[in-house]
Amino acid sequence: ISFNAIDSALSSLKNCQSYINSGMDVATQVALDLVESFNDEEYVNNMEKVMLEYATMDRELNHYIKAFEETINQVKREKPENLPDLENLAQEKFLEMESQNSDSDLQKNEKYMYFKDQLKEMKKQYHGNDTIEEIDEDIAVTRSQMNFICPITQMTMKRPVRNKVCGHTYEEDAILEMIQTQKQKKKNVRCPKMGCSHVDVKGSDLVPDEALKRVIDSQNKQ
Repeated sequence: ISFNAIDSALSSLKNCQSYINSGMDVATQVALDLVESFNDEEYVNNMEKVMLEYATMDRELNHYIKAFEETINQVKREKPENLPDLENLAQEKFLEMESQNSDSDLQKNEKYMYFKDQLKEMKKQYHGNDTIEEIDEDIAVTRSQMNFICPITQMTMKRPVRNKVCGHTYEEDAILEMIQTQKQKKKNVRCPKMGCSHVDVKGSDLVPDEALKRVIDSQNKQ
């Protein structure tokens, strides 16, 4: 049995996934632009709907790919004399997976979670300090600028990344170099933020903090 055509089709489907991921990245950037420029809740909510539509497509595509892969593996394993109808078999598996769908699946989509997280950070950075600033603008500015400083380099961050586990931010190159150095010594990396109890910082836990980067960039322009 030649599975080349099926492998080629699966490869095309996986390419579609990369387009969905790119679309979600663009939608995230647009939503952050909207918060930064207009803070228009309605437009931002529309971008969230777009993200959920993308997450739905991503889930469907994942199920389709998984159904076909499982079908092919089953046929290769069982080696039946007569080749079954692969399309029907895959369709059955696909429908079974789709029947177990729930809204909470979409909320757990990694790109959607990142979107929500960055949106929250952006709103906090741009619109969360109003009451503090009324009390003492200087204190508020100093406090927010302290968040711009990398705990490793002690300099303003250019490419901040945030640790998903403890929530602290670092300069990307600095934390990755620290992780690499400790890895060679076969040691874990303690979060360099003073007072943090997190003792195992991993590269996979770091995400770009786009919201903070925008605030730092806008501060630098002033």
